[in-house]
Amino acid sequence: MNRVILMGRLTRDPNVTYSQKDNSAIARFTVAVDRRMRRDAANADGQQTADFIGCVCFGRQAEFAEKYLRQGTKIACQGRIQTGSYTNKDGQKVYTTDVVLDDIEFAESKNAGGQGGQSSDFGGERPEPHGADAGFMSIPQGIDDELPFA
Repeated sequence: MNRVILMGRLTRDPNVTYSQKDNSAIARFTVAVDRRMRRDAANADGQQTADFIGCVCFGRQAEFAEKYLRQGTKIACQGRIQTGSYTNKDGQKVYTTDVVLDDIEFAESKNAGGQGGQSSDFGGERPEPHGADAGFMSIPQGIDDELPFA
């Protein structure tokens, strides 16, 4: 099985071209995907590292990329790994690895990535969680007896 799922940010705007044969769109872009690392395994300055993964999509997905994706956009995408090779103009063989995407989705709201503008949901302000257990509710004592799957 050859299936890839990625979540990351575009490193620059998609490069979209159109095929001469049937004028279908072809979009190429790179997604920066953070590596999962243990806290003590982070590099010397404590920064996470990322992999920069080349992606390509065709047809409707490429038209979507051209219209809506920009540098810094966080996406979740699915596809398959495809390898290939070609000979460059210097006569050297170049090997390629791309993820051929068949599904692309936004992974955050338009304003969540610090893109500016105001969020209509909160009147321009995003509520911030407070306290040590921010974002989580306390589970009442004795609720385990009431759960049907305990």
